[in-house]
Amino acid sequence: MAERRVRPASPARKHTWRRGTRPPAAPPAEETRPAPPARPAAAREATGSVVQAALYRDGVRVATPSSLADTFRELREQRDGMAWIGLARPTEAELLSLAAEFDLHELAVEDALEAHQRPKLERYGETLFVVLRAARYLDAPEEVDFGELHVFVGPDFVITVRHAAAPDLSGVRRRMEESPDLLKLGPEAVLYAILDAVVDGYAPVVAGVQNDIDEIETEVFSGDPEVSRRIYELSREMVEFQRATRPLVGMLHALMAGFAKYGTDEELQRYLRDVADHVTHTSERVDGFRQALTDILTVNATLVTQQQNAEMRALAEAGFEQNEEIKKISSWAAILFAPTLVGTIYGMNFDHMPELHWAAGYPFAVLLMAVVCTSLYVIFKRRDWL
Repeated sequence: MAERRVRPASPARKHTWRRGTRPPAAPPAEETRPAPPARPAAAREATGSVVQAALYRDGVRVATPSSLADTFRELREQRDGMAWIGLARPTEAELLSLAAEFDLHELAVEDALEAHQRPKLERYGETLFVVLRAARYLDAPEEVDFGELHVFVGPDFVITVRHAAAPDLSGVRRRMEESPDLLKLGPEAVLYAILDAVVDGYAPVVAGVQNDIDEIETEVFSGDPEVSRRIYELSREMVEFQRATRPLVGMLHALMAGFAKYGTDEELQRYLRDVADHVTHTSERVDGFRQALTDILTVNATLVTQQQNAEMRALAEAGFEQNEEIKKISSWAAILFAPTLVGTIYGMNFDHMPELHWAAGYPFAVLLMAVVCTSLYVIFKRRDWL
């Protein structure tokens, strides 16, 4: 087996970029197959997690190895070739074998193993390590799903490591293979195409979130009691979206700052600036979404408070009216109780009652009832109980 060649420091390359020949991005689909479900360790060691590996020379695929070992062997035998290896949830052994073959830095390998990294750009000698956060909008649950992608870019290799279903890179690989003039620019062109695919994937998410915000605004003013929860969940997704897009702006500016140092082709520079513009626009939209959700949450809280105040006021008014009715009932009950009391006293069957044999007793009793009732009526009337 031929010894692997020592890769010298890559000189400044003179490339030709045909922006007009770049076909439109294909709709996302899984790279070659969906990410496999969790399997026993023995099965994973046997089948590996290589989604697709290919060798290219002058922008044309010349080999499609079936394993990492075959890829290493083919790359040693190919002169001026480039390996593009796609992995999905790789094992530690696979990443360590890649690290040994391509001299990857241990810190970058550790990040790729652990995942859950924020977007960043690191350069280790001749190798560029990039962490990207892709996003896709799920229509059914109306949620934003985030995926993580690690990219190793060297003088003659590109390694992509996915830890979720997104992003899908089959469209990037297909588009690059259909444009040999684009692919022969080397690993830098592949990296920029991956960046473009990730950034383009943000557009459907932005559209979906905008639609969700429009629906939320309608629900807020219609008094939907579940809207507060939806606002909160979408706000959390926008925080995650900010963490995915905001660092990407700085990463692209860092790449643009190295144009002169690394002799980046002029057309590639224009391409990267275009991607940076899209990222900036997306980042601004996401910032606007988060501010809009904050404002909507404030408006919703205000509307809920107003509704609660209206309900409390209605309850208070109902209580006041009830109290007025109770006053009237109590007043009439007291007025009617007075003659009843007098009549009850004079209705007792006792022989020795002073007024029983009094000629004026009956008129006196009736007059007493009238006086008491009239007095009570005047008193309650002055107190506005009647």
